[in-house]
Amino acid sequence: MSDVPDAGGSEMCFMPGHQLKDRIVAREITSRQLTEAVLGRIELLEPGLNAYVSFNRDAALARADEIDRKISTGEPTGALAGLPVAVKDNMCTKGTATTCASRILESFIPPYDATVVERLLAADAVIVGKTNMDEFAMGSSTENSAFGVTHNPWDLDCIPGGSSGGSAAAVASGEATSALGSDTGGSIRQPAAFCGVVGLKPTYGRVSRYGLVAYGSSLDPIGPITRAVRDCAVMMNVIAGHDPLDSTSYPKDIFADYTAELDAGVDGLKIGIPKEYFSEGLDPEIAGAIDQATRLYERLGARLVDISLPHTPYAIAAYYIIATAEASSNLARYDGVHYGHRSDKGDDIISLYSRSRSEGFGDEVKRRIVLGTFALSTGYYDAYYMKASKVRELFRRDFRTAWEQVDCVVSPAAPTAAFRIGEKTDPLQMYLSDIYTVSANLAGIPGITIPAGFTSRGLPIGLQIMAKPFDERRLLSIAYAFERETDHHLRRPEAK
Repeated sequence: MSDVPDAGGSEMCFMPGHQLKDRIVAREITSRQLTEAVLGRIELLEPGLNAYVSFNRDAALARADEIDRKISTGEPTGALAGLPVAVKDNMCTKGTATTCASRILESFIPPYDATVVERLLAADAVIVGKTNMDEFAMGSSTENSAFGVTHNPWDLDCIPGGSSGGSAAAVASGEATSALGSDTGGSIRQPAAFCGVVGLKPTYGRVSRYGLVAYGSSLDPIGPITRAVRDCAVMMNVIAGHDPLDSTSYPKDIFADYTAELDAGVDGLKIGIPKEYFSEGLDPEIAGAIDQATRLYERLGARLVDISLPHTPYAIAAYYIIATAEASSNLARYDGVHYGHRSDKGDDIISLYSRSRSEGFGDEVKRRIVLGTFALSTGYYDAYYMKASKVRELFRRDFRTAWEQVDCVVSPAAPTAAFRIGEKTDPLQMYLSDIYTVSANLAGIPGITIPAGFTSRGLPIGLQIMAKPFDERRLLSIAYAFERETDHHLRRPEAK
């Protein structure tokens, strides 16, 4: 691991976004210079990384020139002025294809922007492209994309995590200053951990889901992936807040400056260590890095408290029943008639539906539709979906009990570091990689992963921190306290 050579990308591509924005506004550099550097890295690295589904050089440079003009004429600019940002390809972008990395949506061009995209543009961001993902966000490795596997910039033979693997790989490799992902069961936090960057899953309802192509409607919020905690807070300032277009948006949510309490520190805070997260199956190198992280927090004045989240063993089962049931319902609209891929082999309406879906969906999506449809079917609804919903309430109770004892919960982000492409062919093995992240989605609480070290093979290790609902400001300050004392986030992959 060393500095990436300046070949199509420069030192600027690895600076924190908030520093770059200040330099752009101060006219030390231009948005065009930064955007050209980022686009240069995309063109250089994409043959090996495949982090993007699409990018538009001309549109990005035109947007950068527009921001530079505003700055030169003294017009007010937004919090992301001139910064090249990437968007996961399950968020609608007006006039630009939104495919969800699926053949069934390969030609879909939305007539409107998702609310988060509107807010990025209002903050004067430069959207450079749409990032690769597991098809319809169904996966933990970005191996399920219809447009090819995304590779981890730290080791091109390894996966970047999923389903927001393209966003995490793009940020880690300098192909974007920051990116948006979605997190149904860890799809921001796990790839951020595998790629050595920062990933925040907000409280459900904190960020508008309007314009997000749904996987599990009660589970999947949008959140930022960045190289530094402060950048994550700035992104939250831009994208968070109530949206009347989203029925799941928290109605009382008002603007809160997520950078305001970053320096609060952890002195006197009680940090929970759940015993269920440090049992069989956790890689010893991961366990060692998390232990070192908790000891650092202790030296900074925090108090470590052993806690229990007793229903953790049921997390994967409950999550995959609820998520696939909701996916079965959400994906029923893709029938080859209303929109999406249409087969040319259907002899009647039923065969048209069947062939269009069979040709358009990949294997993992089909697997989850079948599982979800079964869980919702007559005679099995109570036994599976209803029971999983009751278990979900038990997770909420577990965390409510924990909040009576501690201010946050710290754990690994995943039981291992990034694994090799093609290593986990058994779906159950893949599902178990989400064991530490799905609980936050079931409970609706915020979680963040930050770089916490490296394995002996040089792969990043992520530390996960979870906090009370709508307590993102404290969550970010706890993450920032660790980042200030370490240099893990400053290391770079040798992606070429």
